[in-house]
Amino acid sequence: MQAQRLGWEKYGDTQYPAHVLRYYPYGRAFTSGGNQAIVEVALTQLGNEGGQPYWSWYGFDGRVEWCACFVSWCSEQCGYLESGIIPKFSLCSDGVDWFKGKGQWQDKNYEPQAGDLIFFDWGNDGSIDHVGIVEKCENGTVYTVEGNSGDACRQQSYPVGSSSIYGYGVPQY
Repeated sequence: MQAQRLGWEKYGDTQYPAHVLRYYPYGRAFTSGGNQAIVEVALTQLGNEGGQPYWSWYGFDGRVEWCACFVSWCSEQCGYLESGIIPKFSLCSDGVDWFKGKGQWQDKNYEPQAGDLIFFDWGNDGSIDHVGIVEKCENGTVYTVEGNSGDACRQQSYPVGSSSIYGYGVPQY
């Protein structure tokens, strides 16, 4: 509304929460921490289109498929990369391999918790195509925050056990 009133295209800094959170230990300005911190950081990014700053933060010179870069960026804001709770990854399959290797993996029928990472196989061909962050799971529905969902950060929902869900990485917060 302020942008419209001033005749501007946009108003404010969409990265403001991330800029402020870097001054708090593990980005926990709004929560007691644990699994909620990554969800809260991800929610501040809703509406971001095109994947900046996520893919450039990761180290790419140009736009790439950026869902995993988004998850990694959110993890970094919370201190989870440095502490080893979540790996930095740009390939979804690398994220899956890391969680499986740590014994922190659950299949599609698991009822996830906030902060779990949800991995997708859209074609049911064994290829991991996408990753997001679980916001919550209620009444048999998984609610997520995903980067690169139609080239934007969006909230989505899926039934528990959906055929498009490959499985879950379960960080030990």
